[in-house]
Amino acid sequence: MPSAPRARRAPTVAAEPVTDAHLHLWDLAESPYAWLAGAPTPLRRTVGIDEVRGPLGELGVTRVVLVQADDTAEDTAHLQRTARAIEGGAGAGIMRADVVGWLPLTDPDAVRAALADPQRTDHLVGVRHLVHDDPDPGLLDRPEVARSLDLLAEAGLPLDVPDAFERHMEQVVRVARRHPGLTVVLDHLGKPPLGDDEAMARWRAQLEAIAACPNVVAKVSGLATSGNGDFAAAADLALALFGPERLMIGSDWPIAPQHLDLGSGFAPLLAHVRSWAQADVRALTQGTAARVYRRLGEASSTA
Repeated sequence: MPSAPRARRAPTVAAEPVTDAHLHLWDLAESPYAWLAGAPTPLRRTVGIDEVRGPLGELGVTRVVLVQADDTAEDTAHLQRTARAIEGGAGAGIMRADVVGWLPLTDPDAVRAALADPQRTDHLVGVRHLVHDDPDPGLLDRPEVARSLDLLAEAGLPLDVPDAFERHMEQVVRVARRHPGLTVVLDHLGKPPLGDDEAMARWRAQLEAIAACPNVVAKVSGLATSGNGDFAAAADLALALFGPERLMIGSDWPIAPQHLDLGSGFAPLLAHVRSWAQADVRALTQGTAARVYRRLGEASSTA
């Protein structure tokens, strides 16, 4: 892989409050989570906020974005209840919790109805579908899905795109170009195949094409479980391509090199990001998420 452009550096500064823009919680009593059958054994159980609240506080996290882990209304409703409970907890440290949930994108009429239902949109700041698990590899290119994405754009809700295969990188570009009014969020920088020089060259070319779409932002997240986990050059490249105003940071907890251990993946990633220039750190750890992940009717923030 060619060497990445050198990221802007500055002396370490006092830690800014952090928005964890990609945190997973699930409850096996609420939704099937079929993918867990093939997951490592430690993950095949319910995971809740109390398991990670303390470690999040130690890293300065004051806002979490709970990201769906199943393509069901039940999973999203569970996250919405959890978000309300988090915000209602006294002295919890986390002041705000929001949800990137699931909506039936193949049914635009159902999406329209959901967006008009305050219960379905409570704490909702984005929408995601597990495209890598869907039997239709071209789901994001279907005309009925395109109509649903237009509805998301009208509502001001971004679309998160998970990543497991190279085809999703190409789909991100197509979706972003077809829907210029839609904010598209690339999860985990498209999972760079860290340590594989040939595959990394393809990933870099794809990331450059994605970054050329002004309506795409990306998450610096999930990198410690990507390839060999040596994420520094990939994170620095993302900063050079997207700029800090189009990047967010997330833990991808409980999926980490050591499952359910926030310190094994998110802590070193956050430490690396905090070595960047202070203004870049503020954008990555707070500002971009404040602007992109807004509840319906909420004014835009550039904090």
